[in-house]
Amino acid sequence: MKSRISTRTLLLLAALVPVLAGCVGAAVVGAGAAGALIFADRRQAETIMSDEGIGIRASSRISEKFGDRVHVNIASYNRTVLLTGEVPDAAAKAEIEKIASDVPNVKAISNELQIGAPTSLQSRSNDSYLTSKVKARFVDANQFATNHVKVVTENGVVYLMGMVKQREAASAVEIARTTAGVLKVVRVFEVISESDARRLDPQPSTPPAK
Repeated sequence: MKSRISTRTLLLLAALVPVLAGCVGAAVVGAGAAGALIFADRRQAETIMSDEGIGIRASSRISEKFGDRVHVNIASYNRTVLLTGEVPDAAAKAEIEKIASDVPNVKAISNELQIGAPTSLQSRSNDSYLTSKVKARFVDANQFATNHVKVVTENGVVYLMGMVKQREAASAVEIARTTAGVLKVVRVFEVISESDARRLDPQPSTPPAK
């Protein structure tokens, strides 16, 4: 059962809703909107906050160590961290993974960092466009709750995260794979059973008896 969410927690989460996936930034939204996002999420409220904190801490620590010598995006979902971007060598790749794994509450790391020069601003702009395009196709297909799948795009490669059933994972991969401009799709899913999904998904409210 999901934990009850206080007004204070909602306000804190409202301040942590990210503007762009993979970027450390936040927009202040209404507590009601934040509550709706949490209610539809398969993660508990505490886990959502933990994921945001992991991203902020890892990004800060990596920036302190490497500055602009690397281009690293950090996404965390249910405490599993996805590292994407470009680094100069294998040593930097390994050290960044170690830095991220040392952040409190991290349970797993998926290190997809590539060795090479950082991507251009044009490439990153195209990645943002592809992310939006994939998300829009998820909405159009209406085969699963779109907030159950997190989309991260780096240099034309789409990474899919989330707590999903096998059928939802297959649908998301197929939709992303057939989106124009996508070069490759990488699954970073946590596949859950049908029974776990029923337990985690919000139940429709029952109208009061007349």
